[in-house]
Amino acid sequence: MTLDTHICYTALKTRDARFDGRFFTGVTSTGIFCRPICPASTPKIENCTFHKTANAALQSGFRPCLRCRPESAPASAAWLGTEALVRRALSLIEDGALDEGVSVHDFAERLGVGERHLRRLFQTHLGTSPKKIAQTRRLMFAKRLLCQTQTSITDIAFASGFNSLRRFNDAYKTAFAFAPSHERKRSKTPSTDQTISLNFSYRPPYDWQGLLSFFAQRALPGIENVIDDSYQRTIFVEGHVGYLKISNDSNNNKIIAEISNIPVRYLRFVSRNIRRMFDLDADPQAISHDLSHDAALAPLIKDKPGLRLPGAWDAFEVGVRAIIGQQISVKGARTIATRLVERLGTSLPQNRFLFPSPTDVANGNLDALGLTQRRCKTLQNFAHNWLDLDPAQPVENIIATLCDLPGIGPWTAHYIVMRALGEPDIYPVADLVLIRTLEKLGLPAGKAELEKRALDWQPWRAYGALYLWSYDGD
Repeated sequence: MTLDTHICYTALKTRDARFDGRFFTGVTSTGIFCRPICPASTPKIENCTFHKTANAALQSGFRPCLRCRPESAPASAAWLGTEALVRRALSLIEDGALDEGVSVHDFAERLGVGERHLRRLFQTHLGTSPKKIAQTRRLMFAKRLLCQTQTSITDIAFASGFNSLRRFNDAYKTAFAFAPSHERKRSKTPSTDQTISLNFSYRPPYDWQGLLSFFAQRALPGIENVIDDSYQRTIFVEGHVGYLKISNDSNNNKIIAEISNIPVRYLRFVSRNIRRMFDLDADPQAISHDLSHDAALAPLIKDKPGLRLPGAWDAFEVGVRAIIGQQISVKGARTIATRLVERLGTSLPQNRFLFPSPTDVANGNLDALGLTQRRCKTLQNFAHNWLDLDPAQPVENIIATLCDLPGIGPWTAHYIVMRALGEPDIYPVADLVLIRTLEKLGLPAGKAELEKRALDWQPWRAYGALYLWSYDGD
């Protein structure tokens, strides 16, 4: 997004939530920076500078506002259109791949490029270095935990990726001009020993009911369910079994996540999964604007504004379920997946289960589940090779690697990548439902026609496919 001063200032004056996270306002008279939705009095335009990211505002010497909490804004839309390698790097940084103790050199090697080239790309696209981006992300996450929980400052320091409390305190004071304990004095958030509640902002509109419907149709008994207008599931993080409940506060444009029995040090991983699973960083205005040029999609977008890409809590689970679901209905795939969970999954109290691990599937008995022998071999081969897949690879390489496995074709590979990695420009190629929907709409249909139409959806092909799926209703 080009930061036009007039447009940004108009959004600031109207506190337009659709621009939340798309830019940040630095106020020269106070030295702080805010989100467009900040409730504070609107500063004079001559005192405003506009920045694409919170990191850019920090680097310019501004401190985050204590009222609108810039650390809680949706992820910057300025990153969505950057070079593919930078987007992959940012995703890995979010997962902690460049926490303290990891060198930029080793990080660049994992991405398959040289350190100098990676630094040059970051400077070109983001105006700063990988290390500074990583530290800003750590500090912003720590700030959220300090404001939203009663977790100890020491635990928050390590959960945020710092190797020592002293280094955390020094970095926090340098960035925000006060100690972490200052945030704790301001925070009055209640908490329990076992449950932590976190808030995640999003840009409206948000098709919450559409997302819940998607998950409800595919929910596996004992693992997940949709009840009381919320999504709930059992989760497993580094040997810890926990429980997750997600609900929507539409009045304040935020998701409420209640996380039970998961240690604080894993909250950044959990938060990342939640953002991806519920597509909280999407920019619905940009998506609808670009896709509405397609006459077939325009009425669907008007009918269901804010459609989100349903992500996945566990990428392996999505892969297994995609293979099971090849050429059968959603209901049929759910039935077989439920049998798989009951046979190979880990049984927990209160009739709950954990989805089978790659080892469970690779070595387990898949007979009499309702799958052909060929499909069983495909599942076990997929499970054997799963741990060799590195998300740092280019998306095209991951798809090619999956397609090299017997029994996995382009449709399955694209579906896995679309949902497991939350890729906005990937869709299940040659999908029969998409082709059937085009026929229902009275439009040219067929594999070639679908591919040609999808070219005009770039870079939002996943959302174009979702809108056609929503029309079909299956």
